Amino acid sequence: MRSDEGLYSAPRWRLTRWLAEPGPGVPDDIRAALIAQLHGSLPVFAAGAVNTIAVAAVIAARKQTAPFIVWLVMEIVICLARLLVLASANRRAREHRPTPTDLHLLLAVAWSASVGFGAIASLASGDWVVAMLASLSAAAMVGGICFRNFGAPRLAGTMILFSLGPIIPGAALAGEPLFYIVYLQVPMYLAAMTAAAFRLNRMLVTTMRAERENSHRAHHDALTGLLNRAGFVEALGTRLAARAERPFAVMFFDLDNFKPINDTFGHAAGDAVLKGVAGRVRRALPDGAVLARMGGDEFVALVEDVTTETARETGHRLIREVAISYELGGEIRASVGASVGIAMSPDHGAEVEELLGVADAALYEAKSGGKSRCCLASVGTNLAALRRLQQSSPKGPVASAA
Repeated sequence: MRSDEGLYSAPRWRLTRWLAEPGPGVPDDIRAALIAQLHGSLPVFAAGAVNTIAVAAVIAARKQTAPFIVWLVMEIVICLARLLVLASANRRAREHRPTPTDLHLLLAVAWSASVGFGAIASLASGDWVVAMLASLSAAAMVGGICFRNFGAPRLAGTMILFSLGPIIPGAALAGEPLFYIVYLQVPMYLAAMTAAAFRLNRMLVTTMRAERENSHRAHHDALTGLLNRAGFVEALGTRLAARAERPFAVMFFDLDNFKPINDTFGHAAGDAVLKGVAGRVRRALPDGAVLARMGGDEFVALVEDVTTETARETGHRLIREVAISYELGGEIRASVGASVGIAMSPDHGAEVEELLGVADAALYEAKSGGKSRCCLASVGTNLAALRRLQQSSPKGPVASAA
């Protein structure tokens, strides 16, 4: 569960899971982003905390009775605890440690209950100035509650209920008939703002789904479901940026004798072969390997924790798997071969363009030597191979990176 700042734990307790539930059918990554959103909007949190503490303080100074002193202490303690928990959650998220999400949610509900307590105590006091100030403060908090927590609409609705709900019994305790109007106002306001939180939540989830789908389309090949060039470049860049000491291989391969399949049986048959190749190679690669279709009949894989020998073995295994014939319907079968070029990191480069270029150059050497071969790039011939590939072929990652 990753956000811009780090990872936030999902709530574990039954109550907090219910409060944070965004609705049915929401994917896990979107749920994680919504949990992260509940930890954001620090200015909104700070404004609400300052407002409620200030209101409780001036009312306690005016009345100087036990209920209002208790309210002021509750506001200070709860707001300070929320601030400390929020700071701890943000720090732990950046450190990829479990965050106190359950406590964060319960303190949010406790804060709204404290606001409601202040409202009912103020209305019951018979001081109309105090009553109006506390009621206006509670109503003003609803906008911030809705804005900050609509990612979890049940939480938002619960907080609104605890903030505004006590005004109704408070109006009865006040004994002022004019206040009975709140019996109509508060339920309508509560229903409207809660409905707004749910509607905003649906809009947010819909937007996040669209962004998720757009991102998937931007980084994946529509035919095979593998990563595309942009997705693989990003994955390789992330791996290099991690600066892990474990070696890895970039394996560039394309299909031999693929064009005759398109020419003889049509592009639908060619597409079927490409999907078959993708499935076979995915199964042949070790767990954790990253596989992409770079375009046409070109594929590339990132394989972790391999030596030059195991990389060669993997390359030969790919050649054998790809060479098994493909059923195209009825009794029609087609066969293709594969040539593989391998670059090792850090031996053959520490940059995205460099590794892709060396792997593609090794592929060129493999095809030049008779096809259906696996060729490991040589450190001494990397530069010459790259220059030769740039001069002979306008396509591929070398041309794009030149």
